[in-house]
Amino acid sequence: MLTKAAALAHSVIYHSNSKMDKLKEKPDELTLIGKGRSAYVFAFTDGDKQKALKVFFPEFQATALKEAKIYEKLSGSPYYPDIYETGDTFILMEYIKGYTFYNCLTKGISINDGMIQQVEDALSEARAAGLNPSDIHLRNLILTKSGAVRVIDVARFNQSKTCTQWDDLKGAYNTLYKKPVFPKKIPAFWLEAIAFLYKKNWFQKSFSERKKKYSS
Repeated sequence: MLTKAAALAHSVIYHSNSKMDKLKEKPDELTLIGKGRSAYVFAFTDGDKQKALKVFFPEFQATALKEAKIYEKLSGSPYYPDIYETGDTFILMEYIKGYTFYNCLTKGISINDGMIQQVEDALSEARAAGLNPSDIHLRNLILTKSGAVRVIDVARFNQSKTCTQWDDLKGAYNTLYKKPVFPKKIPAFWLEAIAFLYKKNWFQKSFSERKKKYSS
C-alpha cells in the first residue's frame, strides 16, 4: 500500500515534451511552490504540519535517489531540511518558510556577515560528511523568520569537480554588496542578466581575482 506522499507523488503528471511549464496534472491538495531543472516542489498539509514534496521528472529518477542519499549523510544538521520519506521519484521533506537570498535581494532585505557565515558553516558540515558542496546559488539559500539560514537542493554535493559558485557569490558580497553605495534592492531582471553573464564566464575572472583577498 502506498504512503500518502508516494500516492501524491505518483499522481503528479509532467509534460514529456515541454521545457518551460512541465506540469500537466496534479492533485488539488498540492500547491506548486518551486520549479527546478530536475523537479518541481509542492507544499501540502499532513496532519498539523506543512511539508514539502519534491517530485522529480521521470528522466531524473536517478537524481532523486542520489539526492536522497546525500540528505541522509546530512541528517541531523540544523542547516539542511529534515527528510521524512524518500521514493523512486520523490523526496518528502520539511517545509522551510522564509525568503531565498534571491528574494532578499529583490525585496531589499539586508544580507549580512552572519548569514554568510551560516552558509560557510553549512558547507563545512557537508565537507565533514565527505561531500563536495556544489551549485550553491541565491535560490537554494533560505533565510527564515528567526534569522537562521537553511540550504536546500543538494543533488550536486557529490560531484568530484570543483565548483566556485559560492566563493564567487561571497566575493561579490565582500567587494560589491557591502559597499555603502551599492543598492541593497536589485530588480529581478538585473539578477537574471547577471546570472546569464556568469554562466557565460563573463564575471569569473574578476571574481576569482578578488575572492583571494577575502577567502577565509
